[in-house]
Amino acid sequence: MFKLVNPLSFFLLLLWALAPNYALADAAEQPPMTTVNPNISLDKLDIITAPLSVEELKVEADGWLELIKAAAHKVAETKVLIINLQEKQTRTEAAASLEKLEQEEELALDKLTNLRNRRTELIDRLAVILNRINQKIGLDEKGEEKEEVRVYRSYINAVGGIKMYSSDFDGDFASVKGWLLSAEGGKRWAINFAKSVITIIVFWLLGRALGRLTRKGLKFSNKNSILLTEFLVAMTSRGVFLMGVLVALSTLEINLGPLLAFIGAAGFVVAFALQHTLSNFASGIMIMLYRPFDVNDIVEVAGVSGKVVSLNLVTTTITTFDNKHMVVPNNDIWGNIITNATASKVRRVDMVFGLGYQDDIHHALQVLKDIVASHPLTLKNPAPVIQLHELADSSVNFICRPWVRTPDYWAVYWDVTRSVKERFDAEGLTIPFPQRDVHVYQELQSTSNDA
Repeated sequence: MFKLVNPLSFFLLLLWALAPNYALADAAEQPPMTTVNPNISLDKLDIITAPLSVEELKVEADGWLELIKAAAHKVAETKVLIINLQEKQTRTEAAASLEKLEQEEELALDKLTNLRNRRTELIDRLAVILNRINQKIGLDEKGEEKEEVRVYRSYINAVGGIKMYSSDFDGDFASVKGWLLSAEGGKRWAINFAKSVITIIVFWLLGRALGRLTRKGLKFSNKNSILLTEFLVAMTSRGVFLMGVLVALSTLEINLGPLLAFIGAAGFVVAFALQHTLSNFASGIMIMLYRPFDVNDIVEVAGVSGKVVSLNLVTTTITTFDNKHMVVPNNDIWGNIITNATASKVRRVDMVFGLGYQDDIHHALQVLKDIVASHPLTLKNPAPVIQLHELADSSVNFICRPWVRTPDYWAVYWDVTRSVKERFDAEGLTIPFPQRDVHVYQELQSTSNDA
């Protein structure tokens, strides 16, 4: 025999079994909590909905959608009322009745403007919920909103805005005028446009100020080249300005998510099409970071010799010694040997002077040393090198290698060369030129007279 269950225990067991079902039913039928105060500010609504799940956000979206539907119905009813009043005016001839109908129409237009404003306010709050849903579920592979959000957007686009009727110009003009003067219509967009313009101007000024601060900050480091400094200053100011443009677009109530997704997709296509340009871009970054040369340096790169004028992320501009501007791709520079003639503070001037075989080499050596030692631009340390170097075909060659400051290189080269010619002539030393002795031999042939 089974023992009878205590009635109290049975009742408690039954409650325990049914409790979860009741909880689920309550959760499924839970009304939206944010629509309790339809006038809640957008900032507060955004904060409240942040911790909600996707399902909870959909409940809130449905609640706001019902309020928008109710507002849309009132707008539609008011439009019909205006049309009816306009039809009555066309059939009324009495002045008093006509004036009364016009007054009723004017009141109805004011009411329509207020209803549209209210509808816009509700749409703005639903947009906050939809943005939160997008954050939780993300966009599709094309960077567009998913179907569960597009349904709400489609309804908003269908009931929002002002529809014009060509048969009633006066009514349409009054509707547009009311929209332009309403707080949620023309005034709202005028304020948004003003905010966007002010935002762009403020960020432009801020970018210039930060660019100047960046330049001043980089002056404390002697390791930064002029090219790198100009690049960082430009990127700072332009980056801040670009941020300002994005903020300005957001003040115009433009959804930046699809825009940024489109820019990313377009960037991939452009990057694929401009592979060689991107290679130059990477080479430009490497040149700026490793600093093989700087502005005003005398270089020889990619077969071009001259002074560096400017460098951007794609090309380097060099002015040749005959004043031609050469634009060289950065990839050609970074991938080849770079010769920088002005990178060092001191340089050695290499010169070779020839002496005739019949002249006194000791005298010539002393003359060369005097010329180098007496020149004001040559350096004592490092010491110059002046030695008999080779016995050539037509001359005895001396090497003359004084050290000078880099800016004085060509001045010393030209001065010493001129002084050697003048002193050698004055001292009776000859500077030979290539010559060849030609010996002519005449071969005597004996002739026999056989006749």
